[in-house]
Amino acid sequence: MNAIDPNFAGSRYERCIAISKRVRWDIDKDVMRGRSFSPADKFLPDGLSQVRDFNFLSAEEKRFLSQVQGRTYANIFGLVERFINAKILELSKDYWLGDQVALEALVRFSDEELKHQELFRRIEGMASDVMPEGYTFMPKPDDVARAVLASSTWAVLALTLDIELFTQLHYRESIESDEELSPLFKDVFLYHWKEESQHAILDELEWTRHDQTMTPEARDRAVDEFIALVGAVDGILQMQAAADSKYFAAVMAARGRIASKQENEAIERGVLKAYFGTVLSALVTQDQMRRILAALAQLQ
Repeated sequence: MNAIDPNFAGSRYERCIAISKRVRWDIDKDVMRGRSFSPADKFLPDGLSQVRDFNFLSAEEKRFLSQVQGRTYANIFGLVERFINAKILELSKDYWLGDQVALEALVRFSDEELKHQELFRRIEGMASDVMPEGYTFMPKPDDVARAVLASSTWAVLALTLDIELFTQLHYRESIESDEELSPLFKDVFLYHWKEESQHAILDELEWTRHDQTMTPEARDRAVDEFIALVGAVDGILQMQAAADSKYFAAVMAARGRIASKQENEAIERGVLKAYFGTVLSALVTQDQMRRILAALAQLQ
C-alpha cells in the first residue's frame, strides 16, 4: 500500500471545503420552494423502479408503484445517513488538535448529512400527505446505526463510500434524465447529489488514511465485516420490499384490483432490485475483491 502524500491529501480537503461553500443549499429556499407532491407524479425512474418488467400493471398502477418505491428510496437514505454522520463525527476527533482544514471539511460533511436527514424526514411527511394510509418503513434508523457502527471503521467506511458512489450513479444515469418524474422529487436528489459528490471524496481520503494503519490480517477481518454489512443491507431491503409489496397489493385491492400470487411475487422481486457499485480494488487483494463482489452480487 502506497502512503498518501500529505500535501496532496490536504489539497483535496481544501477543495472539498471550497465545493461545499459553492454548492451549499437550503431546504426551503432551494429545494421545496413552496411545492408539494401530486398523486399524478411519478417518483422513482423506471431504471430504478423496474416497472418496465411488470407488463400486467396499468400505467396508473406503475406510477403508484414508483411512488411507493420512491418513498422507500428516500427513507433508506435518511436511514444510512444516521450512521454515516456518527462515523464522520467520530473520525473528526483525530483532527481536533491537529489539521484544522481536514477538521473543517469533516464538520461541513456532518452538517450537510444532518440537513439531508431533515430533508428526507420532510419528504416522508409530504409523501404521506398524498398517498393512501398503510405504508410502513420497517427499519429503525437508530437500531440500524448501532448495529453498523459495531463493525470496524474500515468496514463502515467501505459501506459508506459504496453507498455514496451509487447515489451519484443513480442520479446521473436514471433520475436526472427522466422527464416524467415529479419535479420536486427530482430536485431533492439533484441537491442531495451536489453535496454527496464531495462526501465521496472525503470518504475515500479517510478510508485510505485508516487503511494505512492496518495489518493485512486486520484488513482481511475487516473485509469479512464489510461482507456481513452487505448481507445486513440485503436483509433490510428484503424486509422493506415485502412490506412495500403488501402495501401496494392492499391499495390495489381497495381499488378493486386483486393481483394473482404470481404477480405479487414478481412485484416483490422487482422491488428488491438495487444497484450497489463498488470501487474497492485500490485497497484490497484480488481474493478479498472476489469475496466482496460475490457479496455485492446478492444486491443486484
